[in-house]
This record gives sequence, C-alpha cells and structure tokens, in this order.
Amino acid sequence: MYQYKDREFVDVHFDGRDLRYGELLSCIFKNCTFMNTSMEEIDTSYCRFIECDFKGAALNASIHTESAFENCKFNGANLFVAKFISCKMTGSDFSGAQMDGITLSEGDWSYTNLRHTKLGKQDLRRIRFFEADLSDSDLAKADLRDCDLTRVTFSRTKLQGADLRGATLDGIDLKSLDVKGVRMDMEQAVLFLRSHGAKVD
Repeated sequence: MYQYKDREFVDVHFDGRDLRYGELLSCIFKNCTFMNTSMEEIDTSYCRFIECDFKGAALNASIHTESAFENCKFNGANLFVAKFISCKMTGSDFSGAQMDGITLSEGDWSYTNLRHTKLGKQDLRRIRFFEADLSDSDLAKADLRDCDLTRVTFSRTKLQGADLRGATLDGIDLKSLDVKGVRMDMEQAVLFLRSHGAKVD
C-alpha cells in the first residue's frame, strides 16, 4: 500500500499502471490520464481531479470521501461497488461505465451524464443532480427525497416506486414521466396535475 499526501500532478499519464490499494489525501490532479489503470480499492479523501480521463480504469470497491471529480471522463470504467461520499462530480461523463452496486451519498452530481445507470433502490437523498442526464436510467424504488432535480433529463427513466418527496422538480417535463407508484408531496402532486391541464383550487 502507498500514500500520496498534499501532492499536485499536472498532465501526468498514469495509463495502465497498478495503483491498487493506495491512499490519496488532499492531492490535486489536473489534466491527468488514468486510462486502463488498476485502481481497485483505492481510497481518496479531499482530493481534486480536474478534467482527468479514467477511460477503462478499474475503480471497483474504491472509496472517495469529499473528493472532487470535475469534468472527468469515466467512459467504460469499472465502478462496481465504489462509494462516493459527499463528492463533487460536476460535469463528469459516465457513459458505458459499470456502476452496479455503486453508493452515492449526498454530494453534487450536477451536469453529469448518467444515462443508462442502474440506481434502483438506492438511497440518493439530498444529492444535487442539477441538469444531469438520467435518460434511460433505472431509479425504481430509489429514495430521491430532498434532491435537487432541477432541469434533469428523465427521458425513458424508470421511476416506479421512487420517493420524490421534498425534491425540487423545476424545469422537468412532468407530462412525460411515468409516475406509477411514485411518492410525491402535496406541492409536487399539484404541479403534476397542473402540467396535465388540471385546475387545482
């Protein structure tokens, strides 16, 4: 096991390296590439990854606490049972990533591409998904209470049995949602009915 603390890396290529079981504390990575890198069970805390490329990287069982991954690419990465706790993930792209069993705990996932992601039955409370793309994702029975879902793309998203109480739904096309079994609060229910042309007194 290795540890990097308070280090900064700019334009470094870690492609194909074995970085498993490491601990990264308060490090900054700018414009670095981790393509096809072995990063299983890595632990990051208070790190910043800015515009880094994790294409095809193995990050299974990794744990990230209060780290930031801004505008990063995770195309085809393996994030099986990875945990992201209070992380800032703004603008990152998860196209084709393996995300089964992933844990998202709070944090900011604004502007992320989470298409085709399986997040059913997950506890996603209080996460900020502002303008995220959740098209074709599975959120069945997910707990989305108090999330910021402003202008989220929910095209063909499975929401059956999800809990939306307290979530911000501004700018969402409510008419296109299949809300069978979805739990809503009174305010959301009124918004939904009005979107379908009902007059609610």
